[in-house]
Amino acid sequence: MESERILLRSWLESDAETLFKYASDPDVGPRAGWVPHQSIEESRNIIKTIFNKEPTTWAILLKDANEVIGAIGYGASCDCKMPCREGEPIVGYWVAKPYWNQGICTEALQLMLDHIRTTTSLASLLCGHFVDNPASGRVMEKCGFIPTGEVCYDESQYKGQGRPIRVLRLDLKR
Repeated sequence: MESERILLRSWLESDAETLFKYASDPDVGPRAGWVPHQSIEESRNIIKTIFNKEPTTWAILLKDANEVIGAIGYGASCDCKMPCREGEPIVGYWVAKPYWNQGICTEALQLMLDHIRTTTSLASLLCGHFVDNPASGRVMEKCGFIPTGEVCYDESQYKGQGRPIRVLRLDLKR
């Protein structure tokens, strides 16, 4: 999947050093509910055991810099008790702090949604963002996700306890 600025591609073990550079930032992971990475080896392990476990998780590559700057994907519900319909995957993404507020997440999410519409028969997708991370919600809404009015709490994720998650859904059959 490709646009003028970015490419969504599979993760490579050789991305571990760059992943660590950005995923170790204490401002990045907690916004998405995960612990900042502690070592390049941890990042390499996450590529092997999480990112490459699902064929629906991609690296966001900034073409001009030829550098991985984030991740995007969709899949089965996490342990956060999101109110998924049967067979409805959850969307997730993040981008490195130096690339915030540049429209990259919106661009990546739209690329992935176009791919989903042309390659799957999914009826809908679910996503959510911590209420204290409204920028992520704006990305979702720009791509057509509609707030459900539901709020859930992610009791299993790093710094997720007690933080409300605003839930949004995208009907792909419209």
